[in-house]
Parts: sequence; C-alpha cells; structure tokens
Amino acid sequence: MASENEHGLRLVTADDGGPTPPHGPTAGAGTSDQGAFAGLRTAFHDLDEYVALPRMSGLVLSPDGSRLVTQVATLNHDKTKVHTALWEVYPTRARPARRLTRSAQGESGAAFTPDGDLLFTSSRPDADATEDSEKPLDKPALWVLPAGGGEARIVATRPGGVSGVKTARSSYAVVFATEMLPGAKDGADDERLRTVRKDAKVSAILHDGYPVRYWDHDLGPEAPHLLGWHFTAGDDVARSVEVASRSTEHLKVSDLTPRPGGALREAEYDFSPDGTFVVSTWDLTEARGTQRRILVRLDLDTAERTVLVDDPEADLGRPVISPDGTGVAYVRESLATPDQAPRVTLHLLPLEGEGREPGRPRQLVADWDRWVSGHQWLPDGSGLVVTADQDGRAPVFTIDLGSDTVEQLTHDDSAYSDLQVAPDASVVYALRSSYLAPAHPVRIHLVADEHRGRGTVTVLRAPTPPPTLPGTLTEVRTTAEDGTEVRGWLALPDGASAETPAPFLLWIHGGPLGSWNAWSWRWNPWLMVAQGYAVLLPDPALSTGYGQEFVQRGWGAWGAAPYTDLMAITDATVARDDVDETRTAAMGGSFGGYMANWVAGQTDRFRAIVTHASLWALDQFGPTTDAAYYWGREMSPEMAERYSPHRFVQDIVTPMLVIHGDKDYRVPVGEGLRLWYELLSSSGLPADDRGRSPHRFLLYPDENHWILTPQHAKVWYQVVEGFLAQHVLGQEPPPLPETLG
Repeated sequence: MASENEHGLRLVTADDGGPTPPHGPTAGAGTSDQGAFAGLRTAFHDLDEYVALPRMSGLVLSPDGSRLVTQVATLNHDKTKVHTALWEVYPTRARPARRLTRSAQGESGAAFTPDGDLLFTSSRPDADATEDSEKPLDKPALWVLPAGGGEARIVATRPGGVSGVKTARSSYAVVFATEMLPGAKDGADDERLRTVRKDAKVSAILHDGYPVRYWDHDLGPEAPHLLGWHFTAGDDVARSVEVASRSTEHLKVSDLTPRPGGALREAEYDFSPDGTFVVSTWDLTEARGTQRRILVRLDLDTAERTVLVDDPEADLGRPVISPDGTGVAYVRESLATPDQAPRVTLHLLPLEGEGREPGRPRQLVADWDRWVSGHQWLPDGSGLVVTADQDGRAPVFTIDLGSDTVEQLTHDDSAYSDLQVAPDASVVYALRSSYLAPAHPVRIHLVADEHRGRGTVTVLRAPTPPPTLPGTLTEVRTTAEDGTEVRGWLALPDGASAETPAPFLLWIHGGPLGSWNAWSWRWNPWLMVAQGYAVLLPDPALSTGYGQEFVQRGWGAWGAAPYTDLMAITDATVARDDVDETRTAAMGGSFGGYMANWVAGQTDRFRAIVTHASLWALDQFGPTTDAAYYWGREMSPEMAERYSPHRFVQDIVTPMLVIHGDKDYRVPVGEGLRLWYELLSSSGLPADDRGRSPHRFLLYPDENHWILTPQHAKVWYQVVEGFLAQHVLGQEPPPLPETLG
C-alpha cells in the first residue's frame, strides 16, 4: 500500500511492487533527463539549489512551555560558508515561525532563563564596544535577547570563547564551557598568554598524554573549562550588562574546574534545576594511552568536584538531572573487547541531598534490547521520554520508573531527536526526520484528549517547508545466509519500471554502529536518485536498532557478516524488475568506505566503486587515528590482519574513485594516499605503461572527514556523478567542473 504523510510525500510499501507515477509520461531512468517526469525538476537536480536549502537543527523549550526555538543554517552572501540563525516555532501552530536573530556571523547554542530571556552564542560585532564596534569578535560571546523585546546584548566574553550554554530551569544561573591555556590563572591571564603566543608567532604544542588530535583539529595547549555564573533573583540580565565593567571578569564568572587537563574535552553535562550543581562527564587517563569516562558532580559555589559514578568496565555519558534534583539518568556503554561488542544501557543514580544518602545506580528496563540515543524527564519525575534506533527508524518511547516498563509512543517511519517535554506533561516536542523529509519540529501527545490519541504527532509550522523529492521510498527485506533478516531503504527515481529499470547504487553507511534512519544532508540519496539511480541504504550487521546480537554478529569480523549481509540485500534489490542488475555501483564513507574497499577486493559485480574517507590498511589506521585506544578495544592484531582490505588489492579489477580530506584525523589521509598508490601499482587494474588508469583520486587539502563547505560538497557530487555516469551508465566522460581548473 502507498500512504501519504503530512508533507504530501509517498512512502511505497512492499505490497506495491513498485511506484506508480502520479501523472505524465516518463523518461528512461539514467537518460539525459535523469529519468524524471518531463518538466519535473527539484532542488536535487541542481547542486546550487541543493546546497542552498535551509537546514534545521536543535530544539529548545522555554520553562513555561510557551516558546520553542530552533536554529536554521543558510548560505552566506557568496555561498561559500554556512551560518545559523535562531527561529521561534509556535507550539500551538497559531502563527508561522519567525526569525529572531540575524548577523553575518550567525547565532547558535540557545538556552532560556527562567523568566524567558533567550541566551545564545555568537561572534557578531559588539555595538557597545569602546572601539571596533563594527568588527566581529574573535571568539563567540554569550548574548541575551530579552523576553520583553529589544536588541540582544553581550552577557559574558572569554578569550577562549563561549559554548555549551546550560541554564537552570528555576533559578537565575548559567554554566558554559570555554577554552583556557594551562598556565592561565583567570580570564585576564588567559588573554595575556594568548597574546604572548600570537605576538611570538608560536603555535607549538607540548603534549604529555593522549589523545593529541580530534576529528579535524589539534588538541592543546588550551583545554576546556566549565564556568558558572549566578544571577540574583529578580535582576534583569540585560540591564546588568549595561552597568557592568568591560573586563573579561565583569559578570563574576567562576571557574568550576580549575586545571582540568583534558578531562572535559567533548564533555556532556547538565545543570540542576535550582542552579546549585552540575553533573558532568570527566575523562580519566589510564595506562597505555587509554582513557575512560566517569560522572562527577561540580558545586557551583565551592567548585568542589565529587565523583558520582566510576565504573571500571564502562564509559558513562549523557547525564540528565531529574526535575527535583534528586536523581540523574545517564547512559552506560560497556568497554568492548576484541570478542565482545559494547552494550549501551540506561541507568538511574539517586543523588545525595539534605537528609539523603547517595544511592546506588540501577539499570532501567534491563530486558529492553535497544540503545537509548536521547532521554528527558517527565516533569513529575515519574518516568522518562527517550529515543532509540529501531528497525530503520528511531521512535519515541516512555519509561515508567514505578513499573520499570517501556512503551513505544510513535509508530511512523521517522527518527526523532531533541526531545523537549512540556511543563504540564501533556506533550513532548521533537525534531523528526526520515529519508522522506529533513528535520522539522513536531508535537507528540503524551496524554489523549477528545480529538487526539496518545502518541498522535502534529507537524508544527516550521521555518522552511520540506523539499520536493524526485522519487519514492520503499523498504527492502531479505534473509542473510545465517538466517538473520536484513533490511534497508530503497529510494527509487520517478519512472523506474520493468520497461525502464533504474541503474543501481549500493550506499553503505559509516559508524559502523549506526543506522540509515534519519535524513542526512551530507550523505543524501536523492541527489543520486535525481540522476536516475535506484539507491539502496542497507543496515548490515553492526547496525543499531536490531538488538545486541545483530551488532555482535559483525563485531571484530568486519569483512564477514557485514559483507555477506550487503551482498544478500543487493541480490534481493537487483532482483526487482524496476532495478537494472547489469548497471551497478557501490559507495560508502568512513566505515562505509572501508566496506567499499572490502567489496572491491571480494567481488567484481559492480561497475564502479566510490570510497570516501576510507580505512584501507587496518594495521596502519589503528595507531594513527585520533582515538586509537577506542578502536584498539575491537581491533586486535589478528582482526586487523584478517579483515584489512589492502591484502586483496591484487583482486581489485573495478574502477575506483578515492576521496579524502587532508584534515581528516579520524581516518588519516595516509589511508587514502596508500590506497591510491597501491591501486595504481599493485591492483588487478593498475596504471598502464603510459601511467593511465580508470581510477581517480579527489583530494581536499583543506577539508576534514565530511567535506563541509558548500562549494566543496558541490564538487564532491559533481565528480561522483561524472565518475558513475562514465563507468555505470557507459556515457562519455563528462567535463570536469571548472572549479577544478
């Protein structure tokens, strides 16, 4: 059956046997007009239009439940950078969304004070500065937009910037993170030391521990601190700025974490409702370059740090404090071994307080075989609202603490995130996405009323409408060789049929612990669908949302069940009469790139393979990635040897497009460099006597793991589309983008 969702987009289920065009004649899939209906063009047919589409992220609810704020990313004037602005979404749908902020530098990190003032971070110019009032700030500052109206004003500045803003729901207090040099005593001293380094043109970093890099940047010498700030009840925050000194200490910010070292890098923390303490993750450095994450309590007045939970067998994270401040829910991820995959579970720790002794943590819904990805408390503390990957979706669930039971609240084909529970517990707000629509705000009923049942989802009036898609989405399920069910999403171009079957593209997700369940702007199948391809987004072994055993069956054996799962679901998909089994390609990024490399060395069934930011030689990758200790938990020397794609280079006879960013520290560029050289020198399809080869290498000297800038993302898809058109569709090599010279 085919159903229509709130956006007028069709989800075609397996019973359909394929999509039925709603109107008009069709062109053959993969032809010069990309297989779309005559005259029907979407933003996915034009890369300039696609990269210019607005993109929503984040959701924050005011304490009284009357205001929702999200952030929307758009291109700047020359279309080379993305900046964000804050928008208000009305919970009742009474009005259209409205823009709250506007600047060339952008705004993010929204948080409400108890009286409804909106805090955010931005490096926009400070109009109150005594000099250079039109010059953007070097680092983001903390700003306030008064609830009663008026211009935003700076609340606090720090030489290392401001990020991760958290406010107390019932008290005038705020905490945020900033970077400080290790020798700095306070903000003024930090600024002095930064000036010394800048004037001396010194960028050297002396390390005494691990790690030293993260994703795309070097760590050190500065390190993150958490700073706390008390408001006086009844004070107007914006007014306090007007009478304050202009020094970096002008609002009496206190350092809650003096000399933390690297303990707060990528920290996850929550602020108590009364503003008296923070519960935060804290990274412990251990023997042989390893580290482990515990939970600590930080007192706002004394800066005293108390260890709450130290579990030698796990990493702990995502603490969320209960509405009355007497407990904290958190996630425990067991430390993996080469033979045992990690297990993610939800736990509750009773907190000590006046007249109370600290309790022992307990696991919640221990028999629930799902990994919680987000959680928020119900206002009365009786339970939690959570999200978790499940069967290619990420529904919302409720957990009742009294009965220790879980109930699924939403039942559609979407992934939910950014949960915000209304203060009266009648509804929960969230961002919802799927491969039918990008993230958009919705309201989910927690309590049934006369017109709506519990779990009813209402789409709110978003800042921007969803884009029109160039095809339909269906689902593929099959059985792997060990009897396990494997599923995936299949995006089909309009016009694909038995008469005009679409060429096939297998797109393998990264992670590897993840799922193709939520819209991705970076890895978007509809751009390839617009070119006429049927794009399969499968969840093989190691994917989340199918139970612990599904992860375990691929653990430490990347080239075994994950590979055979991919081949099984590919077989099932190309058996459809609307998919052309003779014109096929495979593509993946990160772990998906690893799998693309593995596929290339195991089979010649594909006409072309695209491998982005890929792992090639596992013995080389393991100690050079930015978090070697993490990968070392799974990647024993035996595993790295047995399942390393580079061992099968001589069997590669498929043209490959290799893509890598030089600033990628998760999968260092050495992987791409070695893959490229060995393709030319040692593969089954090497360079000929004149140095010619069908392989190509797209290198980005200034990009990281994802290729983030709009102009480079555009080139990425241009080169990929051209490479596949040549080798899969049999077309003449298209002209290269002029921007490549």
